Amino acid sequence: MTAPAPLGAFSAVWFCYFAAIGLFNPYAPLWFKDLGFSTLAIGAIASMQSWTRVIAPYAWGWLGDRRGRRTEGVRWASGLALLAAVGLWWWPGHTAVTVFTALLFLANGGIVPLSEAALGRHLQRGGEMDFARYGRVRLWGSLGFALAVVGAGAVLERAGIASFPVVVVLGFAVLWLATWRLPGGEEGTTAPHAGVSVPAILRRPAVAWFFTGVFFTVMAHTALYAFLSLYLDELGYGKGVVGLAWAVAVAVEVLFFWAQGRIFGRLTPLRWLQLAALLAAVRFAITAAFGQMLAVLLAAQLLHAVTFAAQHAACIALVHRWFPGALRGRGQALYSMLGYGFSGVVGGLAGGWLGSRWGFGAVFWAASGVALLGWVALRQSEAHDQAVVIPH
Repeated sequence: MTAPAPLGAFSAVWFCYFAAIGLFNPYAPLWFKDLGFSTLAIGAIASMQSWTRVIAPYAWGWLGDRRGRRTEGVRWASGLALLAAVGLWWWPGHTAVTVFTALLFLANGGIVPLSEAALGRHLQRGGEMDFARYGRVRLWGSLGFALAVVGAGAVLERAGIASFPVVVVLGFAVLWLATWRLPGGEEGTTAPHAGVSVPAILRRPAVAWFFTGVFFTVMAHTALYAFLSLYLDELGYGKGVVGLAWAVAVAVEVLFFWAQGRIFGRLTPLRWLQLAALLAAVRFAITAAFGQMLAVLLAAQLLHAVTFAAQHAACIALVHRWFPGALRGRGQALYSMLGYGFSGVVGGLAGGWLGSRWGFGAVFWAASGVALLGWVALRQSEAHDQAVVIPH
């Protein structure tokens, strides 16, 4: 699973970035709960990650496209994330935790779109992106997440949830160091294609329906990202089981990325997205109905291979096609902003409200219905897709 330089440097950054996310996202709600936050407050804080994605990715992506120095932006973003993590460690009061969590999310919002845009330059093959090699790089992120979420679960089980901020600081420190291995020699700014602009692309029906479908599919996954740990805690599972549930999902995600070059071409990207939305509806319904049965719960987590890994790969393929050249950083940012930003805001707030009144099982039932709305929108995107590839 090694990747040649400079892809090895990107693999290391993906590994460290998603390891840091694996340290933070699954266990932060449990730490917030230990600090005395209410369920609704935890949902609101979780939604801040999505609020910041409404602004931060596009701002970082615009800056990277404008200056043509995307890896430098990755270093700045990871350094600011580290400083925010230190703030969580030193000032654990309620107000400070809220502020530093927001700052952490603002900084994190730049790492993925800038890294994806910078990585794409090294994966060009005949004017198209080599998704076999992309999968081999991206799987390191999944490995990092899996190892971190299992390792953190074991550490926090032994040391207590109070040690959570120390673990997070260490994770983001390693990420910041890894960004210094990224290759320099940026491509510089590139003039956009004549007559092509971001608003013009967004007005295409296929693109508009695509982002609508991604919005609903990812909003459904807010139940997973923000509330799965709390749901399992509500059902009486320990932190070791929480880590196991996340690790199973990420393990199949790794397998998909490893085999992506052989299987991704069997369906069009839009067909992959439709399949992901349908399976997400099934997955979250099973989680809601049979969460108390560990074997069934873990079986549902296996669907993560399609509902996340295939979904993400398909989204990157379409963004790469629809947002060429100097628009690529902003295209990646729009994917984060429209797909993960607004959807997470609604999902986090609505999930917190549902969970506080009817329990977290209700959150997963709602997520199943929302995923079906995503499938409807993606069907419309396919119907309008003219398969027009913008020349590179």
